[in-house]
Formats: sequence, C-alpha cells, structure tokens
Amino acid sequence: MAVLKKIRSRLFSSGADEGEESGAAGEAGPARAAAEGYSRYDVRPLTAAQLDECWRLDQRCFVDGEAYSRETFEYLLTSPESVSYRAVTSDGTMVGFIVGIVEPDATGHITTLGVAPEHRRRGVAQRMLLKVEEGFRRRGVRITRLEVRSVNIGAQDLYAKLGFSVTQRLPRYYSNGGDGLLMIKSLV
Repeated sequence: MAVLKKIRSRLFSSGADEGEESGAAGEAGPARAAAEGYSRYDVRPLTAAQLDECWRLDQRCFVDGEAYSRETFEYLLTSPESVSYRAVTSDGTMVGFIVGIVEPDATGHITTLGVAPEHRRRGVAQRMLLKVEEGFRRRGVRITRLEVRSVNIGAQDLYAKLGFSVTQRLPRYYSNGGDGLLMIKSLV
C-alpha cells in the first residue's frame, strides 16, 4: 500500500501522471512469437479468485524487492476500477498478469505487469497490454500510463513499439533508489 500512497502523492503534488513499476521483460516481435507458440497462451480476466496465485507469481517476477504485498494485490483486484488480466497456459497455469486501474480523471494506469521468467519473450506481455487497453477503452479511458525502470530497456522497447512515449524521468522512483520513466499512450 505504501507504493500506492507514493503514486497518489506524486500524482497530486506534481500534477504529472505517475504510478508504479511495470515489470515486463522485453517481448519478441510477432513473427518470433508466432514461431514460439504465441497462441498457446490464453488471456483471461484476473479477479480476486486468483489472488494467491497472482501474488506468488509476482514474487517470482520481481525478485529485486519491488514485488507487491498480498494486501496490495487484494486492494487492486477488488477495486471496482480494476481492469486486470492473466495469461495462462493450456493447462491453466498462470504465467503472466497485468493490473490496470481507471483513475478518477479517466486515465488508465497500468500499475503492474509481470511475466514468469521462463515465459518471457513469447508475446505474453504484448497480448496482455493489448487486452488491458481494450478494457480501458470500454471504460471510456482516452489515455493510459505506466512506469518502467530506466534500466529495463526490453520493456521500454515493447512499450514504444505499442505506441507509448516517455514523458518524464522519475528520479529515485523505486524503493532501491532506481529511476523510473513515465510512459504515456493515447487510446483515441
């Protein structure tokens, strides 16, 4: 919850749109993704019913101390403003998650995105990003934002490929002192 308080304080003190770590590793292009089984993942809604499974996966995705607490996930997944999805394999195993929140100003904030290390670079994050954008559009969102570590070049490349642009550097944004980048995309 401290991270969410930090988000709100930065948002309302600076006037800029900010938020939380989006932790996807870089994703492969469509040709490679198709060759590696792009269609073998199904993207489904993520609800509080998958809370524990999502939290455990988050612990694997963010081993650098930036993983969310179980309570934060519970808050996010039970919020009426939540637009969240999970990627699962054919046997139903969750291998990725994305959590978005529709903010009061109708901005879609992607608060976290994670893909199991062994399933990265297979198009999973890209599929979930596109799905959450669809969900945001259905809720009247016109702009979406996310934050990414300044050193996570793979994720930045994926977001740029999908139309996100860096609008602000966030010095010492992460709890370990690392800088973040605010990225924005128009959904209109």
